[in-house]
Amino acid sequence: MPENRELVQHTEAINGLLARYGVKFGIYKNGEFREQLFPFDAVPRVIEADAFAVLEKGLKQRVMALNAFIRDIYGEKRIVRDRVVPEEFIFASSGYLLPCEGVVPSKGIYAHIAGIDLVEGKDGSWYVLEDNLRVPSGASYPMIARELCRRASPRTFQQNAIEDNRNYARLLRAAMDHVNTGGHTVILTPGRYNAAYFEHSYLAEKTGAHLVTGSELTVEHDHLYFIDYTGRKERVGVVYRRISDEYLDPMAFNPQSLIGIPQIFDVYRKGNVALMNAPGNGVADDKGIYYFVPKMVKYYLGEEPILQNAPTYLPFYEEDMKYVLAHFDDLVLKDVAEAGGYGVLFGSKLSRQEKEDFIALLKREPRRFIAQEVIDFKDLPILDDGKMVERKADLRAFVLMGQEPMVWRSGLTRFSRRADSFIVNSSQGGGFKDTWVLSR
Repeated sequence: MPENRELVQHTEAINGLLARYGVKFGIYKNGEFREQLFPFDAVPRVIEADAFAVLEKGLKQRVMALNAFIRDIYGEKRIVRDRVVPEEFIFASSGYLLPCEGVVPSKGIYAHIAGIDLVEGKDGSWYVLEDNLRVPSGASYPMIARELCRRASPRTFQQNAIEDNRNYARLLRAAMDHVNTGGHTVILTPGRYNAAYFEHSYLAEKTGAHLVTGSELTVEHDHLYFIDYTGRKERVGVVYRRISDEYLDPMAFNPQSLIGIPQIFDVYRKGNVALMNAPGNGVADDKGIYYFVPKMVKYYLGEEPILQNAPTYLPFYEEDMKYVLAHFDDLVLKDVAEAGGYGVLFGSKLSRQEKEDFIALLKREPRRFIAQEVIDFKDLPILDDGKMVERKADLRAFVLMGQEPMVWRSGLTRFSRRADSFIVNSSQGGGFKDTWVLSR
């Protein structure tokens, strides 16, 4: 029998239940859609109460600054006028949407749900790697994993002072209700072939929202309606949309979209429905804009940033380009338009020809890439074939905006299953584990 017998049995049992309940994610590869399990590891990540208190404060600060930035960019553009952020980084961003100019959403909130990806350095400091403000996913996995762990070992949670993570649905519902313009709450999904469809259905169940596709929503007289199974129409006041901006409204964005709702953007623009998250948020989670977030904190809030970025360089700037070329083998290069662990290159792993080709591309398209120092972040213990080993792991923290920013005292801890990899994304074969935030 392998080592750590009880943990092995626990891990196998939880993964068996996750499979039974259909807790999967889907990926498209080579033109084909396939679903697979998101492997769970029963060894939890533990964060001390005092450490999380600092993290919580920094996350609230960061998300408030990002919300202020989005409001400014689609309004007065003071941060551009004052030359804190170059104009080219706004209007060249694929996330900037011209139709959103001058549109102020319900209660002035743009990023209702933010997924902030962090790593903990070996020095104990937390570093932000990425801000996800469009359609961040992943909260459902630690929610259901904790639920199953409680069933499998209730005494574990009775005997340890751990923050209860079952309140995520309540926090999400509070954020929904805060911006509701009058009517039903719905979660808009593209359908079961979406990578995160399990999450869409799970959150709908937990929040009491209707799970709908675009065909079940219609616009009439500047309002949005849900069509129930009898054909009756009920007004909708808030849409937690789980589809990308470009597919949301074929009249405003991509005319070829078959999953959006014609004229929903007009209803939103007139203040008759809330869209969570707001269209156009992508301008703030562009990896090139990430470089400027600490400056946003100072500019909008007049405070020093609590959380730091990974040391980052913009080849767009001549001085940074020189640094990147001089230290190329020590850096990780990221395409600002990619996500899910794609478009990430480690300079040290490229062949001589690959390096020459990439540098030529970098010089042609400097706005397209950022370069970062490789942070030696903490390894976490996981079970691999019955043995305890250590692997790289990050944390996706969730911040929800209602009357005030609310940080979920849990999160999605993802880990690499390969000893030589820094890439933890589920689409790249990573796994996940529960995140225990200890109570004070």
